[in-house]
Amino acid sequence: MKLSKTTGLITLAVVLGLSACTTSETSKPEAKMAKQASTDYSLVTPKVENKGELPIWRVPNLPESAEAYYGPDSYHLIAQTQDPNAVPPSHEKAAGGALTWIATDDGKHVWAANDRGQDGCSYIMPDGERILYTSTRDNMDMPVGNWSAEDDYPQGAELYMANIDGSNVKRLTNNKVYDAEVAVSPDGKRIIFTRQIDGKLDVWMMNSDGTNEHQLTFTDDWQEGAPFFLPDNKTVTMRAWKRSEKGGRMTFMTVFTLDTDTKEVKELTKDKWMNWAPYPTPDGKHYVFVRPLKNNPMNWEVFLGSIAGGEPVRLTYNDSFDGFPSVSPDGKKMLFTRSVGKGFMSDLYTHVMDISSLNVGPVSQN
Repeated sequence: MKLSKTTGLITLAVVLGLSACTTSETSKPEAKMAKQASTDYSLVTPKVENKGELPIWRVPNLPESAEAYYGPDSYHLIAQTQDPNAVPPSHEKAAGGALTWIATDDGKHVWAANDRGQDGCSYIMPDGERILYTSTRDNMDMPVGNWSAEDDYPQGAELYMANIDGSNVKRLTNNKVYDAEVAVSPDGKRIIFTRQIDGKLDVWMMNSDGTNEHQLTFTDDWQEGAPFFLPDNKTVTMRAWKRSEKGGRMTFMTVFTLDTDTKEVKELTKDKWMNWAPYPTPDGKHYVFVRPLKNNPMNWEVFLGSIAGGEPVRLTYNDSFDGFPSVSPDGKKMLFTRSVGKGFMSDLYTHVMDISSLNVGPVSQN
C-alpha cells in the first residue's frame, strides 16, 4: 500500500481500505550494517508530545515518508520516501512519487536505494546486508496507476532484491501484475507478499531466492493482504476486507492470523470497523494496528492488540492521522507515520516511539 497526501474521509477510506535518489551529506551507503550500531541520543530526544503517549521523536533528515520497517539491528530502517527521481503520481489525488530509502533512526545516515520507477512496500533482510522492495523500475512504459485505488493498482509492480546500498539488483517476479505488501520471515528463508490477479487480492509466498512461488489464500470475496511473519517463521498477521461490502464511506477490515503451513485462519478483531495495518510484535503474543476512533472517524490512531484476545490498548493520541506501525526486532521501538500538517493526512513523516516499557520484545528478553 502506498502513502497519499490526499485528504478527506472518503478518499482516505479508499486509500487505506483498498490496498500502510539522493544521499545526505552526513551519510554514506553501507554494504553491511555495523554490528554495534545503535541510536545516537545526542541527535534525537524522545519527548511526550501528547498526553497518554510514550516518548517519540521524528526521524531526522528523512523526507516525507511512510511504511517504515526496522532492520535486524533495530537501528537502520527502510521506508517508501517521496523522491523527485520517482515517476510522479498519475493525477493530483493519486498516491505515488516514492522510492525506497534507507536511514538510521537518528538520521545520521540516509540514502536512496533505488533511483527509478515508483516504489511500494519494502523490507530489510534478516542478514542486514540485503533489501527487498516493490518497484515499477522495469515497467515504466506501463500505465502509472494509483497505489490507492484497487481498480487501478500499478500493474508491473514487481519484487526486487538488492544490496542494502542499492547495488546488485535482482528481480524476483516477472508477471506484470500488482506484487507488493512484501515481508520476510525472521529466519530469512521465505518471502510473503500480496498479489492481485483479475481484481482479486491474495497472499502469496516464495523462497527468498524467488523459487517455489505459490498462492496461500483463494477467497473470492475476502481481499487479503499486508502479511507479516510472527517469530515462529510460519504464522503471519494480515488484514482483509470483503468486496461485497465495498462502496461505503469506510471499508470495514478485519485482522487475521494465517498459518502458512496448515492454511488455518484465525480472526483477531471481531468488531465491524476498520482494523488496518497489523504488524506482530517480537514476543509473538501481540500486534500493533490502526483504527479510526468510533466517536471521531477522522482521527486515526495506533493500538496494541493481543493475539489471545481482549480489548486493545491505545498507543497514540494525535488529533489527526497516525498509521503504518511496525515494531523493532528487539521490541523496544515502534515506527509509525504521523501527519504533522494542517490538513488531514498531510505532511506525513516517520516517527519512532519508545515502547520498551510495554515488554513486547523476544520472549528470551522478557
